[in-house]
Amino acid sequence: MQFQQLQYFVAVAETRHFTRAAELVHVAQPSLSQQIKALERELGADLFRRARGNITLTDAGEALLPLARRILADADTARHEVQEVAQLRSGRVRLGATPSLCTGLLPDVLRAFHDRYPGVRLLIEEGGSHDLVRELARGALDLALVVLPLPTPSPALTTVELLREDLVVVSSPDALHPGRGRRSVRIADLEGERLVMFRHGYDLRELTVAACRAEGFEPEFAVEGGEMDAVLGFVQAGLGVAVVPRMVAARSGHGLRVTPLARPGLHRTIALAHRSDVAPPRAARELQGMLLER
Repeated sequence: MQFQQLQYFVAVAETRHFTRAAELVHVAQPSLSQQIKALERELGADLFRRARGNITLTDAGEALLPLARRILADADTARHEVQEVAQLRSGRVRLGATPSLCTGLLPDVLRAFHDRYPGVRLLIEEGGSHDLVRELARGALDLALVVLPLPTPSPALTTVELLREDLVVVSSPDALHPGRGRRSVRIADLEGERLVMFRHGYDLRELTVAACRAEGFEPEFAVEGGEMDAVLGFVQAGLGVAVVPRMVAARSGHGLRVTPLARPGLHRTIALAHRSDVAPPRAARELQGMLLER
C-alpha cells in the first residue's frame, strides 16, 4: 500500500468521479485509475462500485476511508512538525520595531534569541507604528513592536501589550538644567526650552507635542527631523533637550543628563503585533515568546 494510492482513493471517494479526482490531485486520469486498481489488488477487495455516472463506495471502501484520511492527516502533521523544527535551524524572522525600541528593548532579547537559535536570520525593519502596521498587513513582516493606541486600528491585527515605559528628558550636562535644578521636570518647564525633535511619523514626536499643547503652549524646536541616534547626538552637542524613552536614555552611551518627568509624567504602551489571519512561523513564535517573557 502506497501513500500516493491513499491520496488518490480519498480524492475519488470525496468527488465520486475519477476524472475530477485526477484533476484534484494533478495526475492523468488513467494513472489514477491504475493506482486505484493496484490498491484494490493489494487489499484484495473492490473499493468502489463503478457504474456509468455513479461511483459509490463498497463496504470495504467505507471501512478504509476514515483510516486513509487519518493516515493522510498524520502525514501532513508530521511534515509540518519537521518543517517547524527545520525553521529553527535555518529559518528567518522579519521583525519591525520603532527606532527607539531597536535601541532600548531589542538588543538584549535579540542576543538571547541568537544564542539559542544561531541559524535563524533576524531581519529588522525600523519605522513608525503607522508604517509597521502597513507592512504587517501586506505580509512583509512576521511581527512588529508598535506603540498603542495604533494610529489606525485594524481588526486584521492581533496586539498583545508588552510593557508601559516612562519617558524622560535628556539634556547636555554642560547646558542649564531644564528643571531649574529640581529632581524632576514638568511639561510646563519645557515652555521656552528649545527641543530637539524627531521627524514626522515618530510616535514620540506626536506624544511630546500633544503634551505641550495640553499645557497651553506650542513647543519650540531647535532641530527637527532626526532619527533617534541623531536626536541624542544633537542633545549631547547642546542644541536643545529631548523627550525620549527611559530605556533609550539608559543605554544611549552619550553621557547625557537624564531627568524624570514629574507626575503624572508621560508614558507609552508598547505592544507586539501580528496578523490575525496567519499564524507567525515557528521561529517568529519563539521570538514572540521571549519578548513576552522578558
